[in-house]
Amino acid sequence: MCGFAGFWSPRGDRGDAAILREMTDSIAHRGPDDEGAWCDNAQGIAVGFRRLSILELSPLGHQPMASVDERYQITFNGEIYNHLEIRAELEALGERFRGHSDTEVLLAALVHWGLEATLARCAGMFAIALWDRDTKTLSLVRDRFGEKPLYYTQAGNTLIYGSELKALRCHPLWRGTIDRNALALYFRHNYMPAPWTIYEDVRKVIPGTIVRIVGDPGAMPVTTVYWSSRAAALAGKGNQLEGSDDEIIGGLEAVLRHTIRQEMVADVPLGAFLSGGIDSSLVVALMQSESARPVRTFTIGFHEKEFNEAEHARAVAKHLGTEHTEAYVSPEEARSVIPRLPTLYDEPFADSSQIPTFLVAALARKQVTVSLSGDGGDELFAGYGRYAALRSSWDRLEQIPPVVRALASRGLGQLAGDGASAVLAQLRPFLPARAARALAPDTLRRMSIALAARSPELVYREMVSYWPRPADLVIGATEASSMLSGEGHWAPLDDAVNRAMYLDTVSYLPDDILVKVDRATMGVSLESRAPLIDHRVAEFAWRVPHRLKLRGGQQKWILRQILYKLVPAALIDRPKMGFGVPVGEWLRGPLREWAEHLLAPERLKREGLLDAQRVAITWAEHLAGRDCSAQLWGMLMFQAWLDAQAESPRCRDEGSSARPAAVGGST
Repeated sequence: MCGFAGFWSPRGDRGDAAILREMTDSIAHRGPDDEGAWCDNAQGIAVGFRRLSILELSPLGHQPMASVDERYQITFNGEIYNHLEIRAELEALGERFRGHSDTEVLLAALVHWGLEATLARCAGMFAIALWDRDTKTLSLVRDRFGEKPLYYTQAGNTLIYGSELKALRCHPLWRGTIDRNALALYFRHNYMPAPWTIYEDVRKVIPGTIVRIVGDPGAMPVTTVYWSSRAAALAGKGNQLEGSDDEIIGGLEAVLRHTIRQEMVADVPLGAFLSGGIDSSLVVALMQSESARPVRTFTIGFHEKEFNEAEHARAVAKHLGTEHTEAYVSPEEARSVIPRLPTLYDEPFADSSQIPTFLVAALARKQVTVSLSGDGGDELFAGYGRYAALRSSWDRLEQIPPVVRALASRGLGQLAGDGASAVLAQLRPFLPARAARALAPDTLRRMSIALAARSPELVYREMVSYWPRPADLVIGATEASSMLSGEGHWAPLDDAVNRAMYLDTVSYLPDDILVKVDRATMGVSLESRAPLIDHRVAEFAWRVPHRLKLRGGQQKWILRQILYKLVPAALIDRPKMGFGVPVGEWLRGPLREWAEHLLAPERLKREGLLDAQRVAITWAEHLAGRDCSAQLWGMLMFQAWLDAQAESPRCRDEGSSARPAAVGGST
C-alpha cells in the first residue's frame, strides 16, 4: 500500500526532480517507509513513489521498478493477492525472480502477456502508472471496484497524475478552478462521483479502466474498460447457480475462504476491524478459522448507546477467541478529528462516519500495518433496508396510471414551490409531527420527482439524494451526469433490488465507502483490505439467486448462514446500526458556533457559490427541530474544505493562497 505521483512534459530537466519530490512529500503518509524517483529527461517523464512496506521489506521491493528488459517503468499502489499463483505460472515459462514482491511479478507478467491480459489474471486492489518506453505510452490503471485512488489532469501540454489531489496541486502548472456542475452533483450525494472531481479538468480514473496517453502528454486520453460491474452483473444473472441452498452456501464459503487466505498474506502485523455486524464478523470469523494464532481485532465504542456497537463486537471477539482491542471515544475526542477532515479527504466529502472510521484506523495502527474490513457485503448481498423500500415503492407506483401520476407529480411540485412552502411553514407547527414531515418542501419535492420517474433507477436516485435539486443550491450550476442519472450506465436486471444493488456497486461503494476507508486508513499509514469485494466473490455473488440474499425480510441471508456456523445467531441477529456519530445533536450544541461561522450569509454571498437563502432556511429548520444534519454536513464539509485550501500554501508558492477560484462553469 503506497502512494505515487508523476508528470509527463515535452520539456524535461526543468527542475523535474525537485518538483517530483514536493509532489511525493505531500503524500508521505501513504508511504512512510521508503521513497523513490525516476526521471527520463529526454522523454520528459518523471515518476515518484512513497512506500508502505507490506511484502518484500528489503530493497528488492523498491519502486519505481523497471522490467528486466527496461521497457516498462512502473509505480504500483496496492496488492495483487494471487501473485504467488501468477509467479508460479511465470516460473513455468522460464521466468526467474530476484525477490518475492508482487510488483516484480506484475512487471514480469506485463512483459509476457501485455497489460490487459495481465490485469485479467490479477486479483487485488491497485492503482498503477505504467510507462512504456517503446511505444511512448503512459497507462493509468485502477482496480475493478476503485479501492485505490488515481487522479489526473492535463495542464497545457503536460500531464500530471497522482494518488491524491494534494500531489497534483504541488505541480507549478496546477490551476484549481472549482467545477460548479460537479459541486451540484456532490450536494446530491455528499461525495464526488467518478470521473468528476471538485476541480474543472481534473478527473478520477474510473474503476476497472485503463486511461492511456500515447505519443504526447497533450494527446487525448483514451479509456479502455478491462472489467465492469455491469458486465459481471448481467453475466451472473444470465447464469444463475443451480442446486440446493446448502450447495450454494458451501460454494460461496469456499470462495470467501480462498480469498481471505490470500488477503491474510503480509510480511507485517495484520488484524481486522470488528463492529459486531454481519460483514465484519464474518470476515473475522473466517480469518480466525484460517489462523493458528488469535487474530487481532479492533473496535471503537461511544458512550451514547444509540451509536455504540462495541459491546456486540466484544461478544463476537470473545466467542471467536481473537486478541481484541477496544477504545471508548468521548464526544470531545471524536469532534477533535473534524479539523483534519478537509485535508485528509482532499476534496469535499461528507459521510459523517468518516470520523469513527478514522478513529478505529488510528487505534489499529498502533498494533498492525494491515487490517481487513467487511466493506462491500451490503452492496453485493442486499444488506441495505432501502432495497426492500425501493421494491415496495416501485411496485406501488407501477399500479398508478401514468396520467394520474403525472397530475399528482405536478401538484406536489407546485406545493413544494417557494410561495406554497412559505404558507406550509406557517401551518407545520400546528400539525402532528408525521404530517409536518410530510409537508416539508424537501419531502414534497422528492414525492413529486418519484411520481414522475420512469424507472426504479430514478426512484432510487431520489431515495439516496440529500438534495433533490442540488443545482438550485449551487449558483450558476447545471448538475453533472453520473452513474445514477445516465440511463446508458444502468444494468437491465430483472428486479428493482438487483438494479439498486448494481447502482450502489458503481457509485456509493467506490465513491463513498471506499474513499472513506482509503483516506482514513492511509492517513495513519495503515493498509485496509476488503475481501468481500474481491472480484471473484463479486462474480459469484451475482450468480447467487436473489432468494438467498433477501429472504423473509432478512437481509444478507446467505452470509448469515455461513456466519452461523462459526458464531451463534444470538450474538449477531439485531437491527442494523450505522457507524456514525450524533452530528445533528452536535450542530445544535458544541458545533453550533463553528457551523454558523462557515454558513454565515455574508460569507456565502461573498464567495458566490451557494444560495445563502436556501442554506439559511435549512439551518433554521435544523435548529427548530427538523433533522437536516446530513444536508448541513455536506455544506459544512465543503465550506471547511474551502478554508483548508486558503490556509494551506501551494507547495511551490510559499505563503500564497491555495484557495480555488470560484468561477467554474460547465465541464
